[in-house]
Amino acid sequence: MVLTGPRRSGKTFLLRKTFPGGSYHLLEDPDVLARVKNDPRGWLDELKTPAIIDEIQNAPELFAYIRARIDQAPGKHGRWLLTGSQDFSLMQGVTESMAGRAAIFQLLPLSYRETGSWNLLRGGFPEVVLRPSGARLWFRSYVQSYLERDVRSLKAVKDLATFRRFLTLVASRNGQILNRSDLAGPLGLSVPTVSEWLGVLETTGHILLVPPYFENLGKRLIKSPKLYWVDPGLLCFLLGIETSRQLEQSPFLGGIFEGFVASEMLKNQANSGRSRELYFFRDQQALEVDFLAPAPGGKVELVEVKWTKTVTPAMAVPLQRLARAMKHRSPESIIVHRVPAGGRPFATVAPGVKAVGVEQFLARFSA
Repeated sequence: MVLTGPRRSGKTFLLRKTFPGGSYHLLEDPDVLARVKNDPRGWLDELKTPAIIDEIQNAPELFAYIRARIDQAPGKHGRWLLTGSQDFSLMQGVTESMAGRAAIFQLLPLSYRETGSWNLLRGGFPEVVLRPSGARLWFRSYVQSYLERDVRSLKAVKDLATFRRFLTLVASRNGQILNRSDLAGPLGLSVPTVSEWLGVLETTGHILLVPPYFENLGKRLIKSPKLYWVDPGLLCFLLGIETSRQLEQSPFLGGIFEGFVASEMLKNQANSGRSRELYFFRDQQALEVDFLAPAPGGKVELVEVKWTKTVTPAMAVPLQRLARAMKHRSPESIIVHRVPAGGRPFATVAPGVKAVGVEQFLARFSA
């Protein structure tokens, strides 16, 4: 089994809790790494299985030897539990050496289903959820110790100051159509470099690129993806948002909330063992719907996300227009919003369109 995901999302804790009898080996210890590189076969022979090998991307030569051991005993499952944060190099090793031999899972920061609450300033990284008073210091250390280091090691980033500006600029584009030239210009970078850096952020589980929905609807459609940060707490830190008051006054608030809901929808799909399928819709006639997701029976769910506590019929118009064009998919149309104290968590806001409180929308994923 291969478990990937951002650093500090809880991969090691999960495996050690799930397999308490397994031996644990961290491949960031210089002494361990030296032994592995000098004698990988001998090092593996000494391991007690099931063996948890953490940060295996630091010793990619192990993949071939583990593959040989799997092939020698194909009926024995669960002996090799591999984790890695740098999905780019890790998945290259899995693709080349472990194809068809390993189940691959991704662990993202904690979801609403796991915490029972949500807070855009805190997000879902376990250590921040457990100790919210230290959130700002934790995020600062995370960016310096993990995010900058990982990207620099993967893509040989030499100008750290430019990369920090890149992170802030990408944060400011959260919820927008991705325009690589728009990112490259202010930084004096080439578009290929920006694409490489974005690719690392995506494969390490820090950003989502939500593709546009394509279907023959007789419309000219936008072809570029929308960009979201996976964790709203990390996003708020990069944007310099520290308090609830600053968040309420921020021009980025709508996109932060929208990205939070997108992340929760994808976490639910991943945690349920389903493929990740989330899209947005926008055509060149300005018809736009935040998200489309497949529903059982070949149906589709259309979702608009609004920070507001006041839902009006005008907000339902884009959903109604797209639903008419997709009537063959029997769409269910939903506006996800915040419910005021004493308000109704479920309501019909317009024909065929429901308004659902964000807690109630996310609670469906707890079933």
